[in-house]
Amino acid sequence: RKRVLDAINHRQPDRQPVDFGGSAVTGMHVSCVAALRDHYGLEKRLVKVCEPYQMLGLIEDDLKETIGIDVTALMSRTNMFGFENRDWKPWTFNGLEVLVPEDFRVTVEPEKGGILIYPKGDRSACPSGHMPKDGYFFDSIIRQKPIDPDNLDPEDNTEQYTLLTDLQLDAIEADARAVNTGEYAVFASLINTALGDIAFVPGPDLTDPKGVRDVAEWYMLTASRPDVVHKIFERQVEVGIANLEKIHAHVGDAIDVLFLCGTDFGTQTSSFCSVKTFDALWKPHYAALCGWIHKNTTWKIFKHSCGSSERFFESMIEAGIDIINPVQCSAKGMDPKMLKAKYKGRLVFWGGGVDTQQTLPFGAPEEVRKEVLERCEIFSDGGGFVFNSIHNVQAGTPIANMVAMFDAVKEFNGRGN
Repeated sequence: RKRVLDAINHRQPDRQPVDFGGSAVTGMHVSCVAALRDHYGLEKRLVKVCEPYQMLGLIEDDLKETIGIDVTALMSRTNMFGFENRDWKPWTFNGLEVLVPEDFRVTVEPEKGGILIYPKGDRSACPSGHMPKDGYFFDSIIRQKPIDPDNLDPEDNTEQYTLLTDLQLDAIEADARAVNTGEYAVFASLINTALGDIAFVPGPDLTDPKGVRDVAEWYMLTASRPDVVHKIFERQVEVGIANLEKIHAHVGDAIDVLFLCGTDFGTQTSSFCSVKTFDALWKPHYAALCGWIHKNTTWKIFKHSCGSSERFFESMIEAGIDIINPVQCSAKGMDPKMLKAKYKGRLVFWGGGVDTQQTLPFGAPEEVRKEVLERCEIFSDGGGFVFNSIHNVQAGTPIANMVAMFDAVKEFNGRGN
């Protein structure tokens, strides 16, 4: 825990801290977790799918210790499809048997053979996720009803943003006590403040979503009706701060890092909007959330944004964001040396350790080793870096490359850095 706290406070830690499994954007596909457990000869057990949307696997303490993880997750008990991770049962896909929650209820498409999953496990509702035959994760199914662009009700797009109940708060407090041992840094993903996140716009957790639920329609809405978007964001922030107040009253400083939002602003070569639009539409709402957090807690604020996102970093820093992820160095304008030189001491890089689009899945182990060592050398100087791959480790990644990644971090630490 101290190692992570040093890094995120821009102090040189005793060695390079590592996160895998701390959040839904810093994890591993369940098949990768299973492969690592087998490789290291750990106790034979089925791996739990802790995030069914992306089919991420739970990294338990024995594997954490083996591969050198410094972070533990404090996640909502409810996943992105709106049902709780409890009452586990076996399920097999692509020849791998895993454990899924009781309300993980699916059907198979009669002709194509794809898998359909249902919000809140309710098969009477329209399915909200689809995994192609022989696929490895789910995509959202768009379920938008006809809308009148001139008569939109912002309330229709805020139905999943609700105040936490006493029962939910008691569960958060119990979970925080369980993970807050002092051994690991606590990474919390507890509230939905996803301001325009394309993973949440379709409402995969809702049985009967209202409002604008098509991703393309949403992006057009940000340009055509910013007044409506502002009202949606204002409601999200209002509920978000109210819930943060309740959570803080229950857990206090047990949280070290808070996942704020997963909205992507970068593409491979450009961005989804201009900095001017970001500053006008998103920045005030991020600033309101971050302002409350920094005024009332010791938590550091984690923001996820894929792709060519550097153009937004100054605005994010001004809004109060402390940590950026996944640091997609392969995207345009995301050179690691430039990023470290420009933002050293001002922004923590959580990720960027190895490319998950090319190097990790398709390179040789020595190429993985070389890239990991280079990234650690660049980003670790003066702290401000938590090692993670660039987004989740995907299914099909060779076990030799995953092992090479972890071995390279250990090699770097062994150099006395």
